[in-house]
Amino acid sequence: MIGSLLVANRGEIAVRIMATARRLGIRTIAVYSDADRNALHVAQADEAIRIGPAAARDSYLRGDVLIEAVRASGADAVHPGYGFLSENADFAAACEAAGIRFVGPPAAAIRIMGAKDAARQRMQEAGVPVVSGADGDEFAADPLAAAKRVGYPLLIKAAAGGGGKGMRVVRDRSDFETALAAVRREASAAFGDDRVLLERWLERARHVEVQVFADSSGNTVHLFDRDCSVQRRQQKVVEEAPAPGLSTGLKARMSEAAIAAARAVGYVGAGTVEFLVADEEFYFLEMNTRLQVEHPVTELITGEDLVAWQLEVASGLPLPRSQDQIVARGHAVEVRLYAEDPASGYLPATGRLERLKLPVDVPHLRIDSGVRQGDVVSPHYDPMIAKIAAWGVDREGALNALARGLANVRVHGVRTNLDLLRALIADPALRAGAVHTGWLEGEGASLAKPPLPVLTPAELARAAVAVVLLRREAAAADPFFALGALRVNAPIRERVTLECDDEQYRLQVESAVDGYRVYLADELELPVTAQLLDGVLDAEVAGERSRSDVVLDAYGTPPELTLMGGSGSRSFRLTDALAAALDRDEAVAGSLLAPMPGQVVSLSVAAGDTVAEGDVLLVLEAMKMEHSIRAPHGGVVSELYFSMGDRVEEGAVLAAIDAAAS
Repeated sequence: MIGSLLVANRGEIAVRIMATARRLGIRTIAVYSDADRNALHVAQADEAIRIGPAAARDSYLRGDVLIEAVRASGADAVHPGYGFLSENADFAAACEAAGIRFVGPPAAAIRIMGAKDAARQRMQEAGVPVVSGADGDEFAADPLAAAKRVGYPLLIKAAAGGGGKGMRVVRDRSDFETALAAVRREASAAFGDDRVLLERWLERARHVEVQVFADSSGNTVHLFDRDCSVQRRQQKVVEEAPAPGLSTGLKARMSEAAIAAARAVGYVGAGTVEFLVADEEFYFLEMNTRLQVEHPVTELITGEDLVAWQLEVASGLPLPRSQDQIVARGHAVEVRLYAEDPASGYLPATGRLERLKLPVDVPHLRIDSGVRQGDVVSPHYDPMIAKIAAWGVDREGALNALARGLANVRVHGVRTNLDLLRALIADPALRAGAVHTGWLEGEGASLAKPPLPVLTPAELARAAVAVVLLRREAAAADPFFALGALRVNAPIRERVTLECDDEQYRLQVESAVDGYRVYLADELELPVTAQLLDGVLDAEVAGERSRSDVVLDAYGTPPELTLMGGSGSRSFRLTDALAAALDRDEAVAGSLLAPMPGQVVSLSVAAGDTVAEGDVLLVLEAMKMEHSIRAPHGGVVSELYFSMGDRVEEGAVLAAIDAAAS
């Protein structure tokens, strides 16, 4: 059995692998870049080795440096996790050549399945159904002709891709060449290989995958199926096991095809065979030759530890279970909590996690995370904060358990998709299983911008009392802190001015024997009882009780108070009604600001060009994805402030468009 393990990854998957390794008595070695020096996975390892600068290409994607780290640590094996080099055949081969056990399939299997064109051909030979497409010489000779033969809509996909990166859906010929160039750039940046292929895009198909496992003796089993149809930009948002609403016969045929696919390439270890399902037909999509992000839902319904299986198989042991010994019980659903802004096209977000509270030790709820409160979400890596999964005796029970878990998540400091996840799990279409791969960006698109409930007097009262309690905490720490005007033998009233959604509210909070009285504009009176303890406000307003996490940004201009509850968060600017408007530096009139830190990888215009609303001006690459920056209105480009290859910070002025000049 493996005695020491180097985990060639970071974040939640590194933490998760180490947890199983520790349980099995295996010594763990972490690797880290300069950006991850104080990361959670480093803190939880027995040993840690620096592998380079923050950029992944200079650290986590350096196979030679990782092999040197294995040698320096004396590790018996290397686990690649997912992403980075987990599906890199050259890295697996280099490990084998160096006498290092690679916790994954043989390099030959990775090479075949990693090349999507070669995988399609091998699957056809093995009798596994594939969707119509074009690749290889046929595609290279005349991409436009190949696209016409496949038919629109179609998917352009990186031949060496995975994880939803290097993919574009094209709906008509006019967008084909632009999308093809973008996919090639993304593929080259993410995988070092710009080859692509085409596949017919099935508009209302479901994404269903089968977890397979094989040992070095040729034994191959499946651990049932998962549905991952709720996606944005071909990246999964919600995953569940088993896949709901499919016939027993269809599931059996898919499982048989998945095992046939694994055997066709001499597979060993954990793998996932992904299919598109339409009606009672299914088509091979790709095989992920690694542990999947969504493996927790399979573990929850089977009770198996897939990482333990990986380590045992890599040690030369047989599969721990035969097919008839693997049993599924109940249902499990998982969501991915990301630092991103769904309302702005799912742009990745960066910043410090000023508040992060994830429910722990809750029955039937599982949290996998690689960050802690105070950590920074950087632009260098995937912006996942946590995976939150729940189990139930049936699908409704699992969804309800997940909804309760999400209601107790608190994140502040970066934008997240938390409100979207809460809305998704409550949505009738998802509850009914009536979703497909295009649903979230089609019928479900409005969920990305869930409206905040109307601001109520009770919310204002809670916020005002929270301000008073925070002032008193400060006064207790500093006797010179001003509490406000005091009157002898009279109730204490404190003024609180709040701004929210461009409206200003002037309140007075009066202390009483049984709590507080809150007056809005000297008229409305609300009785409040409240207690602020460890940043949590427990308040009852006019008989309505609630608990909210309180975050105060005392250094903002103006300071800002945020109350976070189970149904969302609300922020209030703390202002004085007589304060003068703050002087702020104004951006160039008619300019475009960078929505995130990134690098300019494409320029479509030059100064002096005339553009129409919606025209692509430039492309930013951030967090392994490309983001097109489009003209907000027509006009003449009066200035471009960055060139190809330049790095930009969030909020930087990228270009200026003079509408009048047109």
